[in-house]
Amino acid sequence: MTQLLDRFTSYRIISQLQSTLEGRSICCPPYLEINTRDPSVIQAAVRSRQLSYPLICKTRVAHGSRSHEMSLIFSEAGLCDVHPPCVLQSFVNHGAVLHKVFVVGDDHFTVERPSLKNFPPGPCDRSTIFFNSHDVSKPESSSHLTALDDTMPRLPAPSDDAMVALVRQLRAQLGMSLFGVDVIVNLHTHTLTVIDINIFPGYEGVPQFFSSLLNYIESIMEKQEPSQPAVAPILSPQPTQRNEEQQPAGGDNS
Repeated sequence: MTQLLDRFTSYRIISQLQSTLEGRSICCPPYLEINTRDPSVIQAAVRSRQLSYPLICKTRVAHGSRSHEMSLIFSEAGLCDVHPPCVLQSFVNHGAVLHKVFVVGDDHFTVERPSLKNFPPGPCDRSTIFFNSHDVSKPESSSHLTALDDTMPRLPAPSDDAMVALVRQLRAQLGMSLFGVDVIVNLHTHTLTVIDINIFPGYEGVPQFFSSLLNYIESIMEKQEPSQPAVAPILSPQPTQRNEEQQPAGGDNS
């Protein structure tokens, strides 16, 4: 579980999915691990890895209140707003829809949530936007950052086959059966894009969560019950009578 508390580690796992799931139209955005405040070093790394603006910046810590503090950076000038250690990830336009995948053993459930709206690709003269992901992607969220043009066509839902393959591969790589995955659908290519893994998801919007969890726990217990060979019961020894009926001293009392 500790591997998912660190976005450096979890993003390395995510980046491996592209090769293991090749041909499934599943990818992850290019990203950078940042450990320095030097803007010139960060700029060189962004160019070298060919990250595209805008960039989304996330803390290295992937759990707790701080992990939800994020920012959108629109140009090299905005890299001075980076606070390491953190992750920089190319932002992918996705029609302001986030698909939260909740995994319970062999089952998974997908719930739609609001997400960041589309932004023009490429660098632009715009100040960094700081936001809390809970304010954007909770079921009851209402933010100007999620507002879309009414003419924006709705993107297709993620492919069931791709989702099943993704969950199966992540379960194998993580060695876990209870976790969450954040995925989006690329606005232009319709590719399923993995953007985060959640170690302690809330399973909000999954009414059948408790029954699925119970079924999964029961299945584990059934597999772990050892098959005991039949053993004949051990009979307790019968108490013995001492001298049959012991007569009191002095003989017959009659």
